[in-house]
Amino acid sequence: MRLDERGKQCPMPVIEAKKALEKCPAGEIVEVIVDNEIAVQNLRKMADHKGLKSTWEKVNDREYVVGIEAAGPAGEAGDPGKQGEGPEPEYLSCAIPPQPKESPTGPVIAVLSSDQMGQGDEALGRLLMKGFVYALAQLEEPPKTVLLYNGGAKLSCEGSASLEDLKELKERGVEILTCGTCLNHYGLTEQLGVGEVTNMYEITQRLMTAGKIVKP
Repeated sequence: MRLDERGKQCPMPVIEAKKALEKCPAGEIVEVIVDNEIAVQNLRKMADHKGLKSTWEKVNDREYVVGIEAAGPAGEAGDPGKQGEGPEPEYLSCAIPPQPKESPTGPVIAVLSSDQMGQGDEALGRLLMKGFVYALAQLEEPPKTVLLYNGGAKLSCEGSASLEDLKELKERGVEILTCGTCLNHYGLTEQLGVGEVTNMYEITQRLMTAGKIVKP
């Protein structure tokens, strides 16, 4: 199997390679084409964590090929028992967010209060947030609720780069709640593309009863 992941932001190459490996029979090589060395390192870290053999080749400055040998759905090859074992580690500078577990004291809630992640370059911040929401949608155990307010309200509106990922979360039963005051402030009331409108009282109540709050 061959995956062309050039031009795709972190963590898409790792997640898509992981999905492909889980479907392949033991011994099959999944070749992943990427366009930077960080992606190569991330893929090889993932393979090492799962006990899978990997190789890589630099074709040119913008093309690298990483080959990973699949262990099969039940781990028939490679290092048995390691595939899928334990929590996902950080793959160097780019990581799949850890799988959130339901807290015994309350649900896991993800809070998106900006359309950017971190501080510094705005374009980079938007790129990072897009990657975070995508990764959130790929978790085996997603949060129970996603709260969006202030600049984060833009993420659930038409034209957002994260809209499809939020729709996927909703289809999996995740509540998507966006602050109505924020939508009105940004002139986006008629552009909400997923989930429901909420208010500050409900946001406060959800945060007060959460078992864990995840905020990038």
